[in-house]
Amino acid sequence: MTNLLLAIIYLAFISLGLPDPLLGAAWPTMAPDLGVPLSWAGGISMVISAGTIISALLSDRLTLRLGTGRVTAYSVLLTMLALLGFSFAPNYWVLLLIAIPYGLGAGGVDAALNNYVALHYASRHMSWLHAMWGLGTLIGPNILSFALSRQMGWRGGYRSISILQLVLVVILFASLPLWKPRPVTPQKVEVDSTAESASTKKTQTKQTPASRKPLGIRGVLAIDGAPEILLMFFCYCTIEQTAMLWGSSYMHTGLGINATQAAQWAALFTFGITAGRVLSGFATMRLSDPTLIRVGEAVIGTGLLLLIVPLARPATTVAGLILVGLGCGPVYPCVIHSTPSYFGADKSQAVIGMQMAFAYTGSLLMPPLFGLIAQGWTIMFFPWYLLIALVVMAVLFERLRAKRADAIAA
Repeated sequence: MTNLLLAIIYLAFISLGLPDPLLGAAWPTMAPDLGVPLSWAGGISMVISAGTIISALLSDRLTLRLGTGRVTAYSVLLTMLALLGFSFAPNYWVLLLIAIPYGLGAGGVDAALNNYVALHYASRHMSWLHAMWGLGTLIGPNILSFALSRQMGWRGGYRSISILQLVLVVILFASLPLWKPRPVTPQKVEVDSTAESASTKKTQTKQTPASRKPLGIRGVLAIDGAPEILLMFFCYCTIEQTAMLWGSSYMHTGLGINATQAAQWAALFTFGITAGRVLSGFATMRLSDPTLIRVGEAVIGTGLLLLIVPLARPATTVAGLILVGLGCGPVYPCVIHSTPSYFGADKSQAVIGMQMAFAYTGSLLMPPLFGLIAQGWTIMFFPWYLLIALVVMAVLFERLRAKRADAIAA
């Protein structure tokens, strides 16, 4: 039954990725059909992001009340209804309204499932599950392209994906008995001790109490080390989403690469993330989460150096973007998976919910900020912008390690 539930969670992660790139892919045909400017896609995107932040912050309270299985099933149902609503929306303002449940559903699934997998499954599954999200982001635009080629329009693309999600909703509700309470799988965290040699490791396992009250935002922020891990997610999503949004523009506007070629090469960044997560899943069998996070940071840094150093372009630019994607691969899932080890299983849902909220906030604010920098100054600042975020993230990670080491030693 454990393997059956894991298979269902894999499907849920693919489903989570299906609609994520859909708005961007469909908007060139949506905007003229709805009679609105091209720039108005940002309004829908911001409403969706706001919804995901709210639901992520509420995930601890909802999971305590309903359980992970019900939160996941109801969240996917909400997302499915929103996608179906998109396909029938008569105008832009209705789309804005429907974007609210769209975001609420997406954030609920993300926070609840991430915590459940972190508590009950090995690190390799966390990496592979996030690779399944990447697979979903590759499938979604292809479904849309198929709908457009068959004269079904963008509405047909949204409707097709909502039908796929309806199938998942049925599976999730049928699987609710599988989500019964289970003992937490003991998780170990390697802790660097300043009082001992570098080779000495300490481990600690914390179990979930039978019942507890929601921590709330203040409760999470008061935990030693929590601000560091939350800001790490903010910085990570600054790197990922800025590279995803502006990589093509950097190559075309900044380096003079053909627009079509730049778009094709920029897509290799997403491929790098997906490949990085598949590879990191295998690597977790031999390497710890902290080690893989540091390896990921080093690979990202190497990729950014290739973007900064004026060598044989465009070859080094493409290689640099792929390396940045590969490096991003292990960071996100490994940080999530190690969260119960750092803060305890009793606090992990609250902390991971806040992590998702900070991740979405970074995605919401930082790519547009770079757009303002590129417009007012130069788009050539692109790799330096990512490098600053990387350095801050690496410093925060080492501070987190030091703080939790002190807490465990005490």
